[in-house]
Amino acid sequence: MASDPEDVMDIGNRLLTQYPEAFTTEFDTNKEIVQKMTYVGSTRLRNRIAGYITRRKRSS
Repeated sequence: MASDPEDVMDIGNRLLTQYPEAFTTEFDTNKEIVQKMTYVGSTRLRNRIAGYITRRKRSS
């Protein structure tokens, strides 16, 4: 998987659309949820997706 910003946003938006209530405004919680719901080979990519989701949840 690439870690281009567009890919991170695409994966994050898909997860938020499919599981809107699963995510919170806490980064560490979202990090664990992303790990369980996807197969992300790298820690950096998992953290980028979790960070994107956290920012989206905090802004809404």
